[in-house]
Amino acid sequence: MIKQYILFYFISCLNIFSQEYLPESEGEIIKHKYYTLSYNELHEQANWVHYKLNPILLKGSNPRIESFKVDTLVSTRSSELEDYKGSGYDRGHLVPAGDMKYSDESMRESFLMSNISPQNPDFNRGIWRKLEQLVRDWGREGEIFITTGGILLYENLGSIGSNKVTIPSKFYKIVYSFDKNSMIGFLAPNKKSNFKLESFVVEVDSIEKITGINFYEDLPDNIENLLESEINLKKWKFN
Repeated sequence: MIKQYILFYFISCLNIFSQEYLPESEGEIIKHKYYTLSYNELHEQANWVHYKLNPILLKGSNPRIESFKVDTLVSTRSSELEDYKGSGYDRGHLVPAGDMKYSDESMRESFLMSNISPQNPDFNRGIWRKLEQLVRDWGREGEIFITTGGILLYENLGSIGSNKVTIPSKFYKIVYSFDKNSMIGFLAPNKKSNFKLESFVVEVDSIEKITGINFYEDLPDNIENLLESEINLKKWKFN
């Protein structure tokens, strides 16, 4: 089992755009070139987005392109830019534009509305931005896989726009490193915070319980169970 896992990993490295380790959940699976998502029509946003980061992908310097577009691959049609206007909420990226500077195409994909969720401005421009920057630093050190989304099953903060886009009460981010043999999860309320990023670290198992999503099911069970149940901050650098 371990040998098969290692072989699978090295095969995946042959394609810098490959998107292995996809979560298992309800929702329509939409595969873009640089990330994959599961779209939740009821909440008009992604259950999760999942993608790879590594030093090669982070060498890009394409400028930010403020061009929000409906995701035409979503069969039921994604949310629209109009849903956010006058709402008081930011158009929060799940896959950050800062992670998608590799090419013009990757940058444009990050502005698809299926990748957007309502975020409190102080949250989006504060603690969440710091977390995104930290994760980019990890990606510059070696290859990582990232899964992100809002908590949609409970304690939502209402909705915005004619499409009734749900406002998540919290957002999660999960980062997996094969090289470190470690996984780390973050769960943060959708509001302003002055706490350190370390205070939002949780077991990945706990995120699975409140989302109903099975993360990293492609890993061998013994490895998945170990990594998702532990918190090991020593394997991750916090600046």
